[in-house]
Amino acid sequence: MLQVRTHQLVIGVRKTLAHHASTVLPLKNGHVLVAWFGGSRESNNDVGIWLSEKTEAGFSEARCIASSMEPHWNPVLFEGEDGRILLFFKVGHPIPDWRTLVMESEDLGKTWSAPQEVVPGDDSGGRGPVRNKPIRLKSGRVVAPASVERGLWRCFMDISDDDCRTWKRTNLIEAQGTGYLDEGLKKWRSAREEAARRGEPFDEKQVPAEYAHGRGIIQPSLWEDQEGVHALLRSGEGWIYRTDSLDGAETWCEAYPTEIPNNNSGIDLIRLDNGVMLLVYNPVGGNFGQRSPLSVAWSGDDGKTWEKICDLEAEPGEFSYPAIGSKGNHIWMTYTYKRENIAYWEFDWIGD
Repeated sequence: MLQVRTHQLVIGVRKTLAHHASTVLPLKNGHVLVAWFGGSRESNNDVGIWLSEKTEAGFSEARCIASSMEPHWNPVLFEGEDGRILLFFKVGHPIPDWRTLVMESEDLGKTWSAPQEVVPGDDSGGRGPVRNKPIRLKSGRVVAPASVERGLWRCFMDISDDDCRTWKRTNLIEAQGTGYLDEGLKKWRSAREEAARRGEPFDEKQVPAEYAHGRGIIQPSLWEDQEGVHALLRSGEGWIYRTDSLDGAETWCEAYPTEIPNNNSGIDLIRLDNGVMLLVYNPVGGNFGQRSPLSVAWSGDDGKTWEKICDLEAEPGEFSYPAIGSKGNHIWMTYTYKRENIAYWEFDWIGD
């Protein structure tokens, strides 16, 4: 199963109060890049994108590589086919009005280009990867897992056939049986905004409980197998959902529930070269349920069934938003550690 190589915290000297939503990328020189967003508090204007590099000497001092007078969110590292390193991230507030920017590095993360919009002028609520890494299909196509949080939460995929230079989006993917919630969510948001405008407290009981914030699906995590391309999805429905494409990610089916609990918090997965799949998640149900424990499950049948291997964290606190990557049987993983730091693990998969 999993054999631990190392386990440590990334940030030695904290330069901001809060740290969240990490991304991890092993480099061809043996080093590892880890990025996250950090600032005084999530959604504040001082939140920027931070980066640290793991070398033989350990993690470098964290440095802010992107910031402005508006909040930054959800960095995603990805390596282009030509070797350039891409860093995608969201900018703006509120979340439904996110824009997606991208920076590029030609020297393995030492220097970065100026941020550019992934899809210039797009105002749909964010393009490209929303939190989890894209995958490169056997065909060479890059598929980025995307989602929007306007009204009922829905997913889509962004597709690039020119190594992440231009993108086209797929159909919107909806969780089975949730479409009726759109009108209720609009009323809920309108009432909340009106209360805020008046400086009044907002009573969430003004609308039925089923219209609570966070209903639907977001933040897909992708894999490819012999049958097609698939995604597991974070949801506000109490369970991880799944959607499938049988035409190279061009179109996707309505998302359906799995038997894996989800607390409406981030998940991530990988498929190793031998077909073994690993999922990192909080095995907790409910809409915005607690974010502990944080666990690893494995699947040997292309994601049809899952078995929990271990808990990475089980004490009270927030352990969330995992990111996982692999080369061969070697595995890298990061996640939010109590909003105070970023936890880092390296594993080897032992067995077939």
